[in-house]
Amino acid sequence: MINQIEKALGFEPCRVVGLLFALMLLVPGQLICGESVPADSIKGDVLLQAMQAELDRSKSQIKMDGSAAPYYLEYRVTDLQEISSRAEFGAALGDNQIHVRFLRVVVRVGDYKQDSFYGAGQGTSDFLGLDGDLLALRHQLWLLTDRAYKTAIESLAAKRAALEKFKVDQPVDDFSHTPAVQSIGPLVNLDMDVGAWRKSLIDATALYRQDPEVQSLTGSADFLAINEYFMNSEGTVIRQGRNLYQASISGFTQAPDGMFLLRSPDYSSSRTADMPSPEQFIANAKQALEALKNLRGAPIVEEDYRGPVMIEPDAANDVVAALIGKNILGHRPRPGADARTTGEYASSFKSRVLPEFVSITDDPTQTSFNGHSLLGSYEFDDEGVKAEPVHVVENGVLTHYLLGRQPIRDFSSSNGHGRAVPGRGPTPSLSNLFLTGSQSFSRAELKQKMIELCRQQSKPYGYILRTVISSNLYPLMLYRVYVQDGHEEMVRGGVFEGLDVRALRNDLIAVGNDAQASNSTTATPVSIITPSLLFDELEIKRAEAGKEKLPEYPAPPVGSTLR
Repeated sequence: MINQIEKALGFEPCRVVGLLFALMLLVPGQLICGESVPADSIKGDVLLQAMQAELDRSKSQIKMDGSAAPYYLEYRVTDLQEISSRAEFGAALGDNQIHVRFLRVVVRVGDYKQDSFYGAGQGTSDFLGLDGDLLALRHQLWLLTDRAYKTAIESLAAKRAALEKFKVDQPVDDFSHTPAVQSIGPLVNLDMDVGAWRKSLIDATALYRQDPEVQSLTGSADFLAINEYFMNSEGTVIRQGRNLYQASISGFTQAPDGMFLLRSPDYSSSRTADMPSPEQFIANAKQALEALKNLRGAPIVEEDYRGPVMIEPDAANDVVAALIGKNILGHRPRPGADARTTGEYASSFKSRVLPEFVSITDDPTQTSFNGHSLLGSYEFDDEGVKAEPVHVVENGVLTHYLLGRQPIRDFSSSNGHGRAVPGRGPTPSLSNLFLTGSQSFSRAELKQKMIELCRQQSKPYGYILRTVISSNLYPLMLYRVYVQDGHEEMVRGGVFEGLDVRALRNDLIAVGNDAQASNSTTATPVSIITPSLLFDELEIKRAEAGKEKLPEYPAPPVGSTLR
């Protein structure tokens, strides 16, 4: 089909020079190594055909007079379909349906040792047409390739000037070699009953009528079908699809002293079977409202506390993601920096970062845990590299970082963890992060250990944390556990002081056998799988902020009508 269109237009295959290529010098043969994908494997997919045609043409023709030809070209297209529904106070706020394609083009000038991937030369993005018009798709690919190439030439010059300014040698290559792979997977579609979910959101948010002190109750559901296309000049061609289903219910109220209180259970999965039924969703909304009511009546943390704290899996997953997840990513530091990477563990390679009984593995090849799907699963990352498990921490010692194709010192190749938000460049990212212990305990055993520690430290109680706000680790569901009889009392207004990587290394003394998975879709989808964590000493203080005046007059009475 590609050749037929080119001949019909009077073009010689793979020798077209467009208007924006007028300044380019044509040279015979391919300037870039890499085999074309067999035509049969992309037959029937117009988008792949357009990508292959323009990649072949650019490899043979793109060369600006007086400048180097590219050594690497890359096309990445994300086709995203989304249906969403919103409700508040028992009323539908509306449904939305979106279908959009993001195109990202990367052109690298130079070589694997030192190239143009710097500043504005890190790629060019735009929207891509949805219609199956082969020529229109090729035209957009052509224009963006031309723009990315010209930017890459400028960026290489700027990069060399910056390195000269710092007068340092470049210790590692800019880009790693990786085997070419070809995988054409099936496309995915949306398969959800949006009407049923809309009714569930309406019914769940109507529960505000049962509690006049609830100031806000909203619900949302988002369903996505994401089909990704990747092709580069090394010969890699990948098409893969995934579904993403999300739903949440969020309630807000204030305590009598004005303290803000929030409960926001959410659900996310790649399978519809993992999502709650309408009955479960409404039951969970009722539990959230009950928790808000209990929080309003809970005593506030008045005193500073330093002692044993047990963090259960839901909160532990957020703690591990915040304190460990961002620090095991192999980001290249700025030019002139001596560090291997960035973050708290930048200088911790082969050093102890956790207790000896703790290990951490990031494994995108795992698709489920305890019967529930893991959102961090994928077969190939967004740089076309096959996914692989990485043992990041072994017996407390940091042994690896998660890497894309940008090497760092001591790590010259990708381990399949280059991931990207649609339309943006890939960066090292988590996938499915597992924290495990060589010895673990049941929840009851961990609680008893905490109580014994409190006795040894002459503490009348310890703390159990069940839920936090993931963005700042602010405790939402915090309980005092009394030494005398082990009963638990909900409290509010406590914040952690000193919950950091040092506390994980020095104060974590035991882990549970109750690991749970938490799926997150804040950027690239990830899953964190962590058991309960027991610390022999953490500091909890009273929050200083978060109080506001209560409403000046009550909410409209339930059942009120206009007269």
